[in-house]
Amino acid sequence: MKKIKLLLVDDEKPFLDTITKRLEKRDVSVSAVYGGKEALDELEKNKAVEVVVLDVKMPGMDGIQTLIEIKKRFPLVEVIMLTGHATIETAIDGMKLGAFDYLMKPCDIDVLVSKANDAASKKRIHEEKITEARIREITERRV
Repeated sequence: MKKIKLLLVDDEKPFLDTITKRLEKRDVSVSAVYGGKEALDELEKNKAVEVVVLDVKMPGMDGIQTLIEIKKRFPLVEVIMLTGHATIETAIDGMKLGAFDYLMKPCDIDVLVSKANDAASKKRIHEEKITEARIREITERRV
């Protein structure tokens, strides 16, 4: 199975460091940033990112604002929202805005990896369909 390219976005450094180490032990390629603006900058630089794991509650640009911007600028990138108990409604709103799924904090690392694999697979399938459509279009023009 192809290694997942994942971007973690959370303002809590200890949480981010712990999750990053645990994901890397499970053969996930992880980049980590502390806020929404940094996430958008990282996605701009690193086109290989397939899945963003995004905390809902962050200072400055919150998770919902970041999700909206990610979906606008990088529509094929899948987003998994992370939420505490108080923000479950926000996570559901996030799904309505295009998030792949949401998880409650603290989350089980194996569940996170499973959801990230599913999200990466969805992105890869969309990319394959786009490539096939472009090839078909080029082929039909030549006929």
